[in-house]
Amino acid sequence: MAPVKLDKITKIYPNGFQAVTDLSLELEDGEFLVLVGPSGCGKSTALRMIAGLEEISTGDLYVGDRNVTDVQPKDRDIAMVFQNYALYPQMSVRENISFPLRLRKVAKEAQEDQVGDAARILELMEQLDKKPATLSGGQRQRVAMGRAIVRRPSVFLMDEPLSNLDAKLRVQMRAEIAGIQRDLGVTTFYVTHDQVEAMTMGDRVAVIKDGLLQQVAAPEELYANPANVFVAAFIGSPSMNLYEGSIESNGDGYQVSLGDQTIRVPDQVVTGRDSLAGRIGEPLVVGVRPEDLEDAAVDPSHPDDQRLTATIDVREALGAETLLHFGIAATHVDSGDPDALEELGDDSISRCTARCSPRSTAQVGETIKINVDAERLHFFDRTSHEALT
Repeated sequence: MAPVKLDKITKIYPNGFQAVTDLSLELEDGEFLVLVGPSGCGKSTALRMIAGLEEISTGDLYVGDRNVTDVQPKDRDIAMVFQNYALYPQMSVRENISFPLRLRKVAKEAQEDQVGDAARILELMEQLDKKPATLSGGQRQRVAMGRAIVRRPSVFLMDEPLSNLDAKLRVQMRAEIAGIQRDLGVTTFYVTHDQVEAMTMGDRVAVIKDGLLQQVAAPEELYANPANVFVAAFIGSPSMNLYEGSIESNGDGYQVSLGDQTIRVPDQVVTGRDSLAGRIGEPLVVGVRPEDLEDAAVDPSHPDDQRLTATIDVREALGAETLLHFGIAATHVDSGDPDALEELGDDSISRCTARCSPRSTAQVGETIKINVDAERLHFFDRTSHEALT
């Protein structure tokens, strides 16, 4: 086990493309840190630089107190779990797991002990004599993890290890990997494009976009206090609703204007944020998470002046919740996520998603009131897209 430090590491390819820029991160001893971002953002490149599979153009990499920037991959004391498992099909599970030990010429008895320990942790004892082709996707992933575990490395690297599994198995394996990592206490750097994986597995989550680190924080902090519009939209499913708007003074207090509708906001929402005090009347980016919107019929006691009028376009009844999709006359703000769906249709009408109680009976085509939790609105600078906190 060892801490890991990335000190302004940069990757520039021979054609001049800069995949990662000045990435600085510190992983504590035994920490599980997840690097998440959209396709092509540089996250796998960062992981490969740590592994030694990509040369670091500038910057320094430390494992423990040792600078390993120019150290060969085999000498970095790092084990990597790949997306495609990388198992040897002609070998049994036992032989696949023990392969790193045989390369090191570890005594046969010690090999058997270490393989047995790994197999018990990963619940693979009954599969030890089988070939990878006879295993399920989840079992193959466990074998790949077993091969990493027996090396007893200082650091685990995991490159989207669940992306080839079906949705149900991914949920199961998320919990298993997180539990195994906690039991072993090995410092782990995990890369994924799936923000649900990131939020449910990591002690901390680092968000990257276009090779630049956007924010690193505990999952709860990242969700509650995103540093900018990109993080706000990328973290959370369904994504945060983001529109151009403004805060106005109405004599008795403050209100947020979104197109042709207004929402009264409590005074402390404005007065409690220093960066908003001088922004009254200025164009801003206003964000509201779907779970902070509710069908007014479910909660009729909510104040009338903290409601939107909406005509339902799509209704998704998911059992534990109901998603209502509707349009509002406000300008949508592009978060910069290349994987996000673009706005469709009339530019003056933007989509909005509300995560409502399953007790909502609103139907497509119906015009209803939507309660807004005005204390939980998010505000961002219109130009820089940085959070106003």
